[in-house]
Amino acid sequence: MKITKILLGVIVAASLASCGNSELESRITKLEGKVAALEGKGGVARANPTAQPIAVNNNTPAAAAPTEKPEGPLPIIAFEEKLHDFGTIKDGDVVEHIFTFVNDGEAPLIISDAKATCGCTVPEWPRQPIAVGETGEIKVRFNSKNKPGVQNKTVTLTANTWPATQRVQIKANVVKEGE
Repeated sequence: MKITKILLGVIVAASLASCGNSELESRITKLEGKVAALEGKGGVARANPTAQPIAVNNNTPAAAAPTEKPEGPLPIIAFEEKLHDFGTIKDGDVVEHIFTFVNDGEAPLIISDAKATCGCTVPEWPRQPIAVGETGEIKVRFNSKNKPGVQNKTVTLTANTWPATQRVQIKANVVKEGE
């Protein structure tokens, strides 16, 4: 239940945040970190059977995410790395990184969506299925213009895996010219 509340908070904050509000972006990044930590420690969101999830945008019931692993063969995304640190870059630099992965599962992998925490971060992902044993790439481009300080951006992938979402992160320390 706690993870569900955190995730709902992240979704609401992300929908209200704009790229220009670094305080909100920082809070979103911290919440995502907490969610990732809970998921890594085996934390599982428990569905309240009497509660109906509400979609953030229109106050109608949202489709509930499955709380148990689906039966049958599933794909598995195995990333070489899930975090890339660009180090120190100049304000205005546009940098990109390619996250490479392998489908280590037993079924073709289909990535249906990739979303970043901010419009300054743009993911590109394969639209075609990735066969078992094949590799794929997620390219993440970050525009540092007017983004001073340490930046942590998360890209959330939605796929036919269990769990249905996977995350990769980029990090950079953005300095103004002459600093």
